[in-house]
Amino acid sequence: QAQLVESGGGLVEAGGSLRLSCAASGTFSSINRMGWYRQAPGKQRELVATITSGGSTNYADSVKGRFTISRDNAKITVNLQMSSLEPEDTAVYLCNAMVVGRLGFTTMYWGQGTQVTVSS
Repeated sequence: QAQLVESGGGLVEAGGSLRLSCAASGTFSSINRMGWYRQAPGKQRELVATITSGGSTNYADSVKGRFTISRDNAKITVNLQMSSLEPEDTAVYLCNAMVVGRLGFTTMYWGQGTQVTVSS
């Protein structure tokens, strides 16, 4: 069992920056890939960025060069530094983690989401 709690969303003007954080807690062996997804009203959920336990990253083309994902394995947190924000980045941002339980099975967990609103 794992819980993911996000923080750091809010309202920002276009061109501004925000930093999202997600902390994992619970009973498990380890966490493999962690990442951020987002869902705007009327649109499908889409990948924003992921990071493996080894630090390999993957970004959506739309955020490359503007967003940076990082991870603290000791604190079991994943962060998303967002810069040069655009109104199109407005969405609910959800933390995601592939959690390995004590029996060795991997389960995907989601946070509750945090709203990011970028005004033009």
